[in-house]
Amino acid sequence: MIRVDVILDTAGILKSCAVVGHASAGPRNEDIVCAAVSVLSRTALRTLSKTEGVTARGKAPARGELFMEIEYAAVCRDQVAGITNFLLEGLLSISEEFPEHCCVRIQRERR
Repeated sequence: MIRVDVILDTAGILKSCAVVGHASAGPRNEDIVCAAVSVLSRTALRTLSKTEGVTARGKAPARGELFMEIEYAAVCRDQVAGITNFLLEGLLSISEEFPEHCCVRIQRERR
């Protein structure tokens, strides 16, 4: 089971994301669920890290683990919000289609 824990700031924009585990929906290196989650999360991190005004810290210490933390300047808020929405829509879609292999939990910071 892949567990995705997302923390959004008070504006609903990505603050951090932790992806841990393996879907076990197919053979190693052929698992469509793992591949989809990996591509979405890695692309979001790479895109954010190339966005001016964003500090994106990420690490993948082992297979089946990816962690990211995001800080952004107000000037790029809309761009980071768009990337957040894209990432969440993709992850939620995967978890709805493959609930036995992927769980997404979203928390919002309180004001």
